[in-house]
Amino acid sequence: MGDGGPVMKSLVARYGNSIAQFVKFAVVGGSGVVVNMLVNIVMNKLNGGSANAQDILWAIPGTQWNIRFTLLAWIVPFVVANCWNFQLNRWWTFKSSKHAGWWQEFVPFFLVGSAAMCVGAVLKVLMTNPTSPAYLPEPYFHEDYGLASREYWSQLIAIFLTLPVNFVVNKVWTFRAVRGPKPVDEVVDSLRGRGRR
Repeated sequence: MGDGGPVMKSLVARYGNSIAQFVKFAVVGGSGVVVNMLVNIVMNKLNGGSANAQDILWAIPGTQWNIRFTLLAWIVPFVVANCWNFQLNRWWTFKSSKHAGWWQEFVPFFLVGSAAMCVGAVLKVLMTNPTSPAYLPEPYFHEDYGLASREYWSQLIAIFLTLPVNFVVNKVWTFRAVRGPKPVDEVVDSLRGRGRR
């Protein structure tokens, strides 16, 4: 059996930078999770605890639906953590601060984050709404105390489910100033090379 050395070296040469960037992106994302959760916890504490997360903030006119505190406690922490993550990714993960203007990268990053925020908001509402099939079940989750709080677990789960899409879209769109050749270009060049043989 071959040792696979040349193949492995080729894969590392081709995808090593992307793998390293993903690891850095995940580390930044981890710090963003901490920021997100701290803001969420502070907001819930100021609202009287996670047991009050289902408090109605306002009714949606003409419908039976309401905007609840849990949604606000998703949006505000997400925006704060998104700004935190942007700056760290710009400076460390993609090292793009020398290649593109701050606003030029922040706007797409914020748009990507906003799309992830909307997806995450739907996921969180599904996990915290008792009529939803995705409702986090008792006795494992409830609102009586912090570690088993449905409010906090739904926040964490939604964050982790939106991470991979965030990475891919930010790598190929937001921080495009520092990316190498486009994957499509690499595939086309590879096919052209095979056709000449």
